[in-house]
Amino acid sequence: MTQKIGLAASAVAAPGTAIVAVSPRTGASSIEDRLAGAIAVLAICEEVRIGEAEGFDGYVIACFGDPGVDAAREIARGPVIGIAEAAMRNAAILGQGFSIVSMLERGRPILEGLVGGYGMSSRCRSIRLTDYSALDLENGNAARGAVIEAARAAVREDHADTILLGCAGMADLAEEVEHSVGVPAIDGVASAVKTIEGLIQ
Repeated sequence: MTQKIGLAASAVAAPGTAIVAVSPRTGASSIEDRLAGAIAVLAICEEVRIGEAEGFDGYVIACFGDPGVDAAREIARGPVIGIAEAAMRNAAILGQGFSIVSMLERGRPILEGLVGGYGMSSRCRSIRLTDYSALDLENGNAARGAVIEAARAAVREDHADTILLGCAGMADLAEEVEHSVGVPAIDGVASAVKTIEGLIQ
């Protein structure tokens, strides 16, 4: 998944922008709930400390729960942004109402908290979950198909005019979802990379 995220980030990066995708050495293999997110924060901060020592200009936290963003901002000299915040702010520019399509039901409280915390409650039409884990996206088409079906339902039933792909593991699904549902599909990884580049420039 880290490799996929790095490829997605590099695909949208401007000439001269170097993308280095890293995964913390400790913590869960994917973040699906608050406990895993809390455990990840220290490891994320350690990666930012390493990046600061190596001279990195900015940081994308590539998990849709945006774990550790505020803590990382206290360490980094340059900008730090989570993919959920980047995706929501871009969605607010592109359309009138977005839906988030993400993975397991136990992640709903995290997503609801982010929507409220970023002041996006009036713009969020729904949060649709697939009952697959993030790692399932790497292991076959069932999870990917469920994402597309959830996006269709969000457009049809919730009147969303933009779909947010609520997992970094969906970074390679944006074009397929957009083609299938007929509205913009926002990958938070790409959104965050372009936001970071703009802030650095």
